[in-house]
Amino acid sequence: MKKLTKRKKKWIERTIKNDRSNKRFLYNRFFIFMFLVLGQILLYGYFLYGFAYNSSVALTIQVVMGVLSVVCVLYLINRTDKPSTRINWIIFILVFPVVGAPMYLLYGDARSNRKLRRKIEIATRENKRAYAELYGERASVTPENRAEGIERYMSAVTGYPTFTNGDVTYYENGETMFPDILEALQSAKKFILVEYFIIGHGKMWGEILKILLEKAEQGVQVRVLYDDFGCMLNLPPKYDRYLETLSPNVRAVSFNKVVPIFTVKMNNRDHRKILVVDGETAFTGGINLADEYINEKERFGYWKDTGVKITGDGVSSFTLMFFNLFNAVRDDKEDVRAYLLPPKKAKGKEGTKILPYDDSPLDQISVGETVYLDLIHRSEKYVYIFTPYLVLDDSMREALCLASLRGVDVRIVTPGIPDKKTIYRLTRANYGLLMKAGVKIYEYTPGFIHAKSMLCDGKSAVVGTINLDYRSLYLHFENAVYFTDESAVSALEKDCEKTFVESKLCTKEDVKRGLIGRVVDSLLRVFETLF
Repeated sequence: MKKLTKRKKKWIERTIKNDRSNKRFLYNRFFIFMFLVLGQILLYGYFLYGFAYNSSVALTIQVVMGVLSVVCVLYLINRTDKPSTRINWIIFILVFPVVGAPMYLLYGDARSNRKLRRKIEIATRENKRAYAELYGERASVTPENRAEGIERYMSAVTGYPTFTNGDVTYYENGETMFPDILEALQSAKKFILVEYFIIGHGKMWGEILKILLEKAEQGVQVRVLYDDFGCMLNLPPKYDRYLETLSPNVRAVSFNKVVPIFTVKMNNRDHRKILVVDGETAFTGGINLADEYINEKERFGYWKDTGVKITGDGVSSFTLMFFNLFNAVRDDKEDVRAYLLPPKKAKGKEGTKILPYDDSPLDQISVGETVYLDLIHRSEKYVYIFTPYLVLDDSMREALCLASLRGVDVRIVTPGIPDKKTIYRLTRANYGLLMKAGVKIYEYTPGFIHAKSMLCDGKSAVVGTINLDYRSLYLHFENAVYFTDESAVSALEKDCEKTFVESKLCTKEDVKRGLIGRVVDSLLRVFETLF
């Protein structure tokens, strides 16, 4: 990575100090990004408008766009992915061919650019080879941990094994998780891995960064990976280079740098949240490193989130996940062997299974959705779900309805105060059909629920970063942990029951919509794969 000039470093430091000033807005990357994108839209519109007065050119454009639209529609008809996704795009392309076909080519196929895909595949292959040397080629293929079908699936598709030793600690909000994060960081002796979608200046990141730098001075290796788009409103440009100037033991990189051009690669963001300390402790969940996640700053009422801490051999999977992306986007690769601990011989608690996993948009397989569907399909008594967004495809909607109709108590908690009004409307548009099948929908009235959790029958659960929407399930890099740890599952269940009491149970009156409302919701659903 190129060195940062003294002038640039001083500018970044000044920007950080003046974080709340109006001057920062002028330098804000998001403002510049949106300005340039708007310019491209206006230029495209001007191009079409200008040619509209030239009949021969206009006819040529119409023919070209018509042919392109037909090709896209034929391609969609012959695809084997979700029917709802295909239908939405077909309608969009046929109704708005001038913009529909180009938009589909850019965003509609959940594709990533080849360069990024190739880099990640190489890094993953090399890391898994090193991982197999330590843990064995078939670490999860044993009679003890292949009892569940989802575990066999995960082993075959993702390569991450199921672990039976270690512990899971559940956190019902960011305030209770934050002190344990600080304590774990203070105990670091070898290395710290930090990977987050959002990092924002304030109390939370300030205290964490202070410890990271103290540990780096003691010789601890610190690695930081953050999503460039996710941090665009919070961090100055080249912040990764700035971090590296603070200590020789710090290496940082932003994932998939933002460019103000309509391009396929901007689709795929690193939405993961991973913190690993010494290969012995790992944290994950919906909690990013910004003050609203610990309710030091109020944005949409009380911010409700969930997270977990993992100890034991399962931490090695998080280490592998981190370096699969970190090595893909940095020129100087790290040897993952230096960060993997040998497997412990200690026997775990009876009934405990810990299966960390990630989900990539590169393989066209939605691991996150498959795990959620498995929990819903095999539920016998109840399924409790926390999600900030409820933008469902056919298979998820059908699974939830069928579970409820066969007697399963299905409860979903969504925000009472939304962060995005359009997605909130799409979320509420799903209420009616689910409620007809007996699904109970709760809105978290104290504020915004950002948690991504699912509990099945008080036996197994998932906590991670994966929302119930198209972007999380198909476009973003995500991660989560599936577990059957009795104490952690019990803690999640108690949190669910507490949250139900704090929330409002929606009724038919709450989901009534007039004619205009139904038309608006129908139109929004055509575009739901873009949100």
